[in-house]
Amino acid sequence: MAAAEPVYSPTTVSETISKKWLIVPTDNLDKVRCLIKVVEVLLSFVAFILEEVVTNCVSCSPLYFFEFVSCTAFLFTTLLLILLATTLHKRVGISCWPSLDFVYTALMAAFFLIASIVFASDNGGTDLENAAVAFGFLATVAFLVDAGWFVKTRGFPFKKTNQQAASNGGAPVAEAEKLNREQNEAD
Repeated sequence: MAAAEPVYSPTTVSETISKKWLIVPTDNLDKVRCLIKVVEVLLSFVAFILEEVVTNCVSCSPLYFFEFVSCTAFLFTTLLLILLATTLHKRVGISCWPSLDFVYTALMAAFFLIASIVFASDNGGTDLENAAVAFGFLATVAFLVDAGWFVKTRGFPFKKTNQQAASNGGAPVAEAEKLNREQNEAD
Protein backbone atom coordinates (compact mmCIF):
# COMPACT_ATOMS: atom_id res chain seq x y z
CA MET A 1 0.00 0.00 0.00
CA ALA A 2 1.29 3.47 -0.89
CA ALA A 3 1.96 6.05 1.79
CA ALA A 4 -1.09 8.15 2.35
CA GLU A 5 -0.77 11.83 1.68
CA PRO A 6 -2.08 14.19 4.33
CA VAL A 7 -5.68 15.21 3.82
CA TYR A 8 -5.09 18.79 4.94
CA SER A 9 -2.22 20.81 3.58
CA PRO A 10 -1.08 24.12 5.00
CA THR A 11 -2.92 27.04 3.42
CA THR A 12 -0.69 29.79 4.70
CA VAL A 13 3.02 30.26 4.58
CA SER A 14 4.63 30.78 7.92
CA GLU A 15 6.22 34.20 8.23
CA THR A 16 9.75 34.34 9.51
CA ILE A 17 9.93 36.66 12.45
CA SER A 18 13.02 38.75 12.70
CA LYS A 19 14.73 38.58 16.07
CA LYS A 20 16.43 41.90 15.42
CA TRP A 21 15.14 44.47 17.91
CA LEU A 22 17.31 47.46 16.98
CA ILE A 23 16.50 48.63 13.45
CA VAL A 24 18.56 51.75 12.83
CA PRO A 25 18.43 53.22 10.23
CA THR A 26 14.66 53.43 9.78
CA ASP A 27 12.32 55.77 7.95
CA ASN A 28 12.14 57.91 11.08
CA LEU A 29 15.70 57.72 12.45
CA ASP A 30 18.98 57.56 10.56
CA LYS A 31 22.31 56.57 12.12
CA VAL A 32 23.54 60.15 12.62
CA ARG A 33 20.36 61.28 14.37
CA CYS A 34 20.38 58.11 16.47
CA LEU A 35 23.88 59.00 17.65
CA ILE A 36 22.79 62.60 18.34
CA LYS A 37 19.81 61.33 20.35
CA VAL A 38 22.10 59.08 22.41
CA VAL A 39 24.27 62.15 23.14
CA GLU A 40 21.12 64.09 24.13
CA VAL A 41 20.14 61.32 26.55
CA LEU A 42 23.61 61.21 28.10
CA LEU A 43 23.96 64.99 28.45
CA SER A 44 20.46 65.33 29.90
CA PHE A 45 21.18 62.54 32.36
CA VAL A 46 24.49 64.08 33.49
CA ALA A 47 22.84 67.50 33.86
CA PHE A 48 20.06 65.92 35.91
CA ILE A 49 22.45 63.98 38.18
CA LEU A 50 24.68 67.02 38.74
CA GLU A 51 21.65 69.08 39.67
CA GLU A 52 20.38 66.36 42.00
CA VAL A 53 23.55 66.27 44.09
CA VAL A 54 23.34 70.00 44.85
CA THR A 55 22.67 70.10 48.60
CA ASN A 56 22.07 73.80 49.23
CA CYS A 57 20.38 76.40 47.09
CA VAL A 58 20.18 80.16 47.52
CA SER A 59 17.11 80.47 45.33
CA CYS A 60 15.56 77.06 44.72
CA SER A 61 13.04 77.88 41.97
CA PRO A 62 15.65 77.98 39.15
CA LEU A 63 17.12 74.74 40.48
CA TYR A 64 13.70 73.05 40.46
CA PHE A 65 12.91 74.28 36.96
CA PHE A 66 16.27 73.01 35.71
CA GLU A 67 15.58 69.70 37.47
CA PHE A 68 12.19 69.40 35.77
CA VAL A 69 13.57 70.18 32.30
CA SER A 70 16.63 67.93 32.56
CA CYS A 71 14.64 65.00 33.96
CA THR A 72 11.89 65.42 31.35
CA ALA A 73 14.46 65.63 28.56
CA PHE A 74 16.24 62.52 29.80
CA LEU A 75 13.10 60.40 30.19
CA PHE A 76 11.23 61.51 27.07
CA THR A 77 14.28 61.45 24.80
CA THR A 78 15.06 57.94 26.03
CA LEU A 79 11.47 56.92 25.30
CA LEU A 80 11.54 58.54 21.87
CA LEU A 81 14.87 56.90 21.05
CA ILE A 82 13.58 53.47 22.08
CA LEU A 83 10.39 53.91 20.07
CA LEU A 84 12.11 55.16 16.91
CA ALA A 85 15.04 52.71 17.01
CA THR A 86 12.86 49.62 17.43
CA THR A 87 9.67 48.29 15.90
CA LEU A 88 7.63 49.59 18.84
CA HIS A 89 6.78 52.80 16.98
CA LYS A 90 4.56 50.74 14.66
CA ARG A 91 2.46 49.53 17.60
CA VAL A 92 1.77 52.91 19.17
CA GLY A 93 -0.68 54.14 16.55
CA ILE A 94 1.03 57.42 15.74
CA SER A 95 1.58 58.10 12.06
CA CYS A 96 3.23 61.54 12.22
CA TRP A 97 6.54 60.53 13.84
CA PRO A 98 8.68 63.04 11.92
CA SER A 99 6.52 65.99 12.99
CA LEU A 100 6.34 64.76 16.58
CA ASP A 101 10.10 64.20 16.71
CA PHE A 102 10.89 67.64 15.27
CA VAL A 103 8.46 69.52 17.54
CA TYR A 104 9.67 67.65 20.63
CA THR A 105 13.33 68.27 19.78
CA ALA A 106 12.81 71.98 19.09
CA LEU A 107 10.75 72.49 22.24
CA MET A 108 13.27 70.63 24.38
CA ALA A 109 16.08 72.79 22.96
CA ALA A 110 14.13 75.92 23.87
CA PHE A 111 13.24 74.69 27.37
CA PHE A 112 16.81 73.55 28.06
CA LEU A 113 18.14 76.92 26.90
CA ILE A 114 15.71 78.83 29.13
CA ALA A 115 16.33 76.56 32.13
CA SER A 116 20.10 76.80 31.71
CA ILE A 117 20.03 80.60 31.43
CA VAL A 118 17.75 80.95 34.46
CA PHE A 119 19.80 78.51 36.54
CA ALA A 120 23.08 80.14 35.46
CA SER A 121 21.82 83.59 36.45
CA ASP A 122 20.53 82.58 39.86
CA ASN A 123 22.55 79.91 41.63
CA GLY A 124 24.97 79.67 44.54
CA GLY A 125 28.02 79.53 42.29
CA THR A 126 29.17 76.11 43.47
CA ASP A 127 31.14 73.84 41.19
CA LEU A 128 28.25 71.35 40.99
CA GLU A 129 25.78 74.04 39.96
CA ASN A 130 28.17 75.44 37.35
CA ALA A 131 28.82 71.95 35.99
CA ALA A 132 25.06 71.28 35.79
CA VAL A 133 24.60 74.56 33.90
CA ALA A 134 27.44 73.66 31.53
CA PHE A 135 25.86 70.28 30.76
CA GLY A 136 22.51 72.02 30.34
CA PHE A 137 24.00 74.27 27.66
CA LEU A 138 25.71 71.26 26.03
CA ALA A 139 22.37 69.43 25.97
CA THR A 140 20.80 72.54 24.41
CA VAL A 141 23.42 72.47 21.67
CA ALA A 142 22.78 68.74 21.10
CA PHE A 143 19.03 69.33 20.73
CA LEU A 144 19.65 72.26 18.36
CA VAL A 145 22.04 70.15 16.26
CA ASP A 146 19.43 67.39 16.14
CA ALA A 147 16.72 69.80 14.96
CA GLY A 148 19.11 71.35 12.43
CA TRP A 149 20.18 67.96 11.08
CA PHE A 150 16.53 66.97 10.80
CA VAL A 151 15.73 70.04 8.69
CA LYS A 152 18.88 69.59 6.59
CA THR A 153 18.25 65.94 5.77
CA ARG A 154 14.46 65.74 5.72
CA GLY A 155 13.28 69.32 5.31
CA PHE A 156 10.89 71.25 7.50
CA PRO A 157 8.11 68.81 8.46
CA PHE A 158 5.27 71.33 8.15
CA LYS A 159 6.24 72.78 4.78
CA LYS A 160 3.37 72.73 2.32
CA THR A 161 4.11 71.42 -1.14
CA ASN A 162 2.66 72.70 -4.42
CA GLN A 163 1.09 69.31 -5.04
CA GLN A 164 -1.45 69.75 -2.24
CA ALA A 165 -4.94 70.62 -3.40
CA ALA A 166 -6.47 73.93 -2.43
CA SER A 167 -8.91 73.62 0.44
CA ASN A 168 -11.50 75.76 2.19
CA GLY A 169 -12.43 77.63 -0.96
CA GLY A 170 -8.90 78.81 -1.71
CA ALA A 171 -7.82 79.73 -5.20
CA PRO A 172 -6.82 76.71 -7.30
CA VAL A 173 -3.20 76.31 -8.31
CA ALA A 174 -2.56 77.34 -11.93
CA GLU A 175 -1.51 74.62 -14.33
CA ALA A 176 2.10 74.59 -15.41
CA GLU A 177 1.32 73.71 -19.04
CA LYS A 178 -0.98 75.75 -21.29
CA LEU A 179 -1.94 73.07 -23.79
CA ASN A 180 -5.08 74.61 -25.24
CA ARG A 181 -3.57 78.04 -25.89
CA GLU A 182 -0.45 76.60 -27.55
CA GLN A 183 -2.52 74.27 -29.68
CA ASN A 184 -4.84 77.10 -30.83
CA GLU A 185 -1.88 79.33 -31.74
CA ALA A 186 -0.34 76.54 -33.84
CA ASP A 187 -3.55 76.15 -35.94
